[in-house]
Amino acid sequence: MELLIIGGTRFLGRALVDAARAAGHRVTLFNRGRSNPNLYNDLESFIGDRDHDLDRLAGRRWDAVIDTCGYTPAQVIRSVEALKESVDRYILISTLSVYADFKQPGIDETYPVGKLEDESIEDVNGETYGPLKALCEQAAEQILPGRVLVIRPGLIVGPYDLSDRFAYWPNRIAQGGNVLAPGDPGQRISFIDVRDLAAWIVRMAEQGAIGIYNADGPGHPITMGDLLEACSQIADSESNLVWVSENFLLEQGVTPWSELPLWLPASDPDTAGFSLVDTRKAIAAGLRFRPVTETVLDTLDWLNTRPADHLWRAGLDRAKEVRLLESWQARTRGNILL
Repeated sequence: MELLIIGGTRFLGRALVDAARAAGHRVTLFNRGRSNPNLYNDLESFIGDRDHDLDRLAGRRWDAVIDTCGYTPAQVIRSVEALKESVDRYILISTLSVYADFKQPGIDETYPVGKLEDESIEDVNGETYGPLKALCEQAAEQILPGRVLVIRPGLIVGPYDLSDRFAYWPNRIAQGGNVLAPGDPGQRISFIDVRDLAAWIVRMAEQGAIGIYNADGPGHPITMGDLLEACSQIADSESNLVWVSENFLLEQGVTPWSELPLWLPASDPDTAGFSLVDTRKAIAAGLRFRPVTETVLDTLDWLNTRPADHLWRAGLDRAKEVRLLESWQARTRGNILL
């Protein structure tokens, strides 16, 4: 199979390249040449910006294109228009964030998506990201009806994830000492290993699949306590989990998800279904998951290759964590539990 990947040198993109090559497919890249430019010197690559340089792909043909980085409808429309005669399938990597809300568990692919009052907006931020992705999906299908595969992943994790939204936990626990753990250890969480996602997307491309699929993991119910215990097991460090109530954390101004990755307050009705999205359609189509311990171990191994002065993009500042733990312990000693 001949595959064109828009992007292909960062995180999911590189996992897709690796999965496609492992399956024996030929891969062509189209990207700006800015991220890891020497990663795949043996692959055919077109360097350019999709806003101006898509004509460089003219005259070629691929079985499918995988668009890993289409964030606005204008970007996707330009790409689909340029490639509609050159590919059989357009595979768009979208996001679970397209949904209008997460107030209920079991959201499937038919649930309403978010909308923008002004659909001409192209500024991508926390509020517009999901609705813009929904418009990207709609634009692709309008131009190529019946030839589009839309993948809506949840939190993608594993080696080479630059967001640090998962890596914080195995790294922090590996450092040892008292580790602030948020809320209820029994609270459900969800994430998907980038390699499982990529391998499945390549298999879907092989099958000529179309339609929309939620893609989240890890394939069985998992809690925050399960994950942190797995991190403790793999890191084999002298760490002690200190579970701190969510009311205390919110009172202290701790930011869910970014300062304490994977944690969303159980008391927030707007996110009640975030980690309980229905992925049965993808699983029926062959999505499979590796053990969480393998993801933790491989993430730790990768983290050990990063420079010691790496600037983390998510997670609690260590000094702030110490202050919070001291305040929490002082409060619990006084039997003033929140």
